[in-house]
Amino acid sequence: MLGIDIGGTGSRAAVEPLDGAFGEGRVLIEGPPVSVSGDGSSALSVARELIERARGAAAGHAAGTGTGAGSGAGDAPGAVAPRIAAVAIGATGLASLVANPVTSIAALSDAAGGAPVALAIDALTAHLGALGGAPGAVVAVGTGAIALGTDLREIWRRVGGWGHLYDDRGSAAWIGIEGLKAAIMAHDGLDRGASALLSAAESRFGPAPTWPGQLYTRDDRGAVLAGFAADVSGLAELGDAVSVRIMSTAGTLVAETLVAALDPALPRRAAGVGGVFASGKAFTEAFRAAFARLAPDASLVTPAGAPLDGSVRLARLVAIGGVREGHPPFLWR
Repeated sequence: MLGIDIGGTGSRAAVEPLDGAFGEGRVLIEGPPVSVSGDGSSALSVARELIERARGAAAGHAAGTGTGAGSGAGDAPGAVAPRIAAVAIGATGLASLVANPVTSIAALSDAAGGAPVALAIDALTAHLGALGGAPGAVVAVGTGAIALGTDLREIWRRVGGWGHLYDDRGSAAWIGIEGLKAAIMAHDGLDRGASALLSAAESRFGPAPTWPGQLYTRDDRGAVLAGFAADVSGLAELGDAVSVRIMSTAGTLVAETLVAALDPALPRRAAGVGGVFASGKAFTEAFRAAFARLAPDASLVTPAGAPLDGSVRLARLVAIGGVREGHPPFLWR
């Protein structure tokens, strides 16, 4: 089975034997990030590339181990080349930047040797990874930020995930934007307290007058902005006051998004996943404090796994017949 996770700063695929324990024999493949142009998102092109690379990786891994039906063709008389039993793809922007996801499923299935394919928004695979199929709410915070409260049957409550131009509050792209806004204020003499952010931004992007030309014209603008979030969080860890404020505000905003996804009909169970949760204490302390204040009756649980794990879980469900139909705009089968 093949699970794929596609995001704004990169993508990954995981190939696992269907008959093994979860995570056993996993082969990982790294892929490119999504870009967004006038033609929409490149998510499905990235997915096809990863499917093709994963089939080759699975064959090579099986040939190297020489085990069972996964053995490479030619290892022994009658050996069977590995076959993809199911593919599940979780991708950012799938519901809003891909015109009609279901029309691409046939081509993706062909690329996977005829295997059944499920497409899901990244919030759904993050949910499956973090809560392992249990009902509740999960917020995924990487380049963007999106939360989903669901029981995977009747309740589907999405909050956020509308892109860095006017949403993705608290995400890496949001942090990068706020850092650059503060840097510009320092450059223009309006906020001398942000001089450290100005220095960091100039080190990364060059002189401030060149920033518009560098950023406004790029298809991967979200990823570039998210890259600057690492500088902001690093300065926050060193105690820079403006950076601490940005990271703390980000944590509060993400908590608000997660609490908003806790539908009243769901168990009061929630989790947060994504790279921004590893950005330092200013973010995580603000996130936990705001969540406890806004939802004192809810439990914030440790995630069972990452979004890629959720994609693998979804692929397993598809392979065994546990997902027979889609649920647009969250899941397409």
